[in-house]
Amino acid sequence: MSVRLLALIVACGVLLAGCGVLRGLESTEPAPWVQAGSPRPASDTESLLLYFSHLKKLSGTELGREHDAARQAYSRTRSDFNRVRFAMVLSLPNTAFNDEGRALELLDPVIKSHNGQLHGLAFLLASAIQERRRLDANAQGLQQKLDALKSLDRSLIERDSGGTARKR
Repeated sequence: MSVRLLALIVACGVLLAGCGVLRGLESTEPAPWVQAGSPRPASDTESLLLYFSHLKKLSGTELGREHDAARQAYSRTRSDFNRVRFAMVLSLPNTAFNDEGRALELLDPVIKSHNGQLHGLAFLLASAIQERRRLDANAQGLQQKLDALKSLDRSLIERDSGGTARKR
């Protein structure tokens, strides 16, 4: 029985060591959005900035696939990197999956971690999302005022043309 226990312990140790080796290999491969032959990004921040540039070049179908990939990566590992990556995708305007509220929720823990490597990028992205929301709200308010003025103008024109018709 002690031989089996020893074998089990050794097997677990080998498996754990293998996981560490695989994790190390995984991190040495460049991200898919880094062009072949380009130098590896120096930091996660630089990698995510390259990722954002990559996102801006994608078509609608490709963005849908990238949304799924970012969502799955975040589901597997809820790291700051995957949080910011997924938030970037969710914050893209004019997409079916745009969800700025969810993006802000994802960024919040990274922003609160003042010592984190991605704090500054997360703060910048959240600020941009909030500013876009503010501008959209202002635009909607202005559109409502314009519509009200148009309606008032139409009613004044109708009233004036109705009065003119009666005088004839």
